[in-house]
Amino acid sequence: MNMVSESIVKDMSLAPNGHLKIDWVKEHMPVLNRIRERFEREKPFAGLKVAISLHLEAKTAYLAKVIQAGGAEVTITGSNPLSTQDDVCAALVEDGIRVFAKYNPDPAEYKEHLIKTLETRPDLIIDDGGDLVSILHSERRDLLGQIRGGAEETTTGILRLKALEKEGKLEFPMVAVNDAFCKYLFDNRYGTGQSVWDGINRTTNLVVAGKTVVVVGYGWCGKGVAMRAKGLGAKVIVTEVDAIKAVEAYMDGFEVMPMSEAAKHGDYFVTVTGNRDVIRKEHFEVMKDGAILSNAGHFDVEVNKVELEALSKSKRTVRKDIEEFVMADGRKLYLLAEGRLVNLAAGDGHPAEIMDMTFALQAVSLEYVNKHYQSIGKRVLNVPYELDEMVARYKLEALGIGIDKLTDEQKAYLDSWVE
Repeated sequence: MNMVSESIVKDMSLAPNGHLKIDWVKEHMPVLNRIRERFEREKPFAGLKVAISLHLEAKTAYLAKVIQAGGAEVTITGSNPLSTQDDVCAALVEDGIRVFAKYNPDPAEYKEHLIKTLETRPDLIIDDGGDLVSILHSERRDLLGQIRGGAEETTTGILRLKALEKEGKLEFPMVAVNDAFCKYLFDNRYGTGQSVWDGINRTTNLVVAGKTVVVVGYGWCGKGVAMRAKGLGAKVIVTEVDAIKAVEAYMDGFEVMPMSEAAKHGDYFVTVTGNRDVIRKEHFEVMKDGAILSNAGHFDVEVNKVELEALSKSKRTVRKDIEEFVMADGRKLYLLAEGRLVNLAAGDGHPAEIMDMTFALQAVSLEYVNKHYQSIGKRVLNVPYELDEMVARYKLEALGIGIDKLTDEQKAYLDSWVE
């Protein structure tokens, strides 16, 4: 089949640069390389179609190639309009993967790309934020037929899946990859922590040391963002709605207060909640002149852009990925990357070594669903611990790190109720 004619990409002439990007991340993803070697031998996806919706950059592209190496016919689209890299898309098409994605499509094009991906009638899916699942369970239920199951990447997507499951409407099994130890402990914390500040710093070119950073939400992503802000020399304030997480933030050494108060102090704001309108009208009204707003949650609803624009008397783009909103009293507030994921819309996303573990989990989770979908049932399931542990073990081996093993006597002691 001719993937060029079947795909929608911006410019095939960009492919050489895309290949260089993919080759670079491949060299830094030893766990995924090891899984690819097995997939090439065993072909666990032979004869199957796989549809992927993820942030379409080099690391994701390499995951698609690993799934392809397992025998699958792969179709991929982006999960965010501003995170797609056109050169990577072109390179994937040359590698025999069908692509429906361009950087910054309008909303209608973005939706069209998702639907075209599903119209290939996949057997398995990998989703990020739940867009594929949402379409399949709403306007395109006609495409549900042969889907065996899939895997979900993010907190936001898992919330949507669990809502479907709770209502008894989920039509196939989905693995909650985001909830695996090797995902949230490393990807969410260290990956988000580093990549958010990579995106903010390259976009603003301003100092962080000495500034006040307000981190909105103290889940694993928020922990990483706060930790890295502290490392850059910032004073950090955390806002939360969960009392337990608020105590944790306090004991981690951060100030904790309501957003109504934190809004008065912040120089930088980073939202990481998965919810909507966590920064809104009453907060914009008390912010300092020059405050910088950014989001690291999946959808661009955490900072209320409608209310921000309504409060402003003028708006302009002052630098790539920075919009300036001038308030009626002359204060200027700055929004990064249209309120979309700042680490991907204004950066390259998580480091390759971090995504190595996450995408290894995606690959083996998809394999697990394919083997067991008939017995799993229509539910959201956690990544089996043995797969999580295997990925961690592969990572340690790639790093040249050894760990201890329990002796038989120690195992017996732990399994016994007597001393």
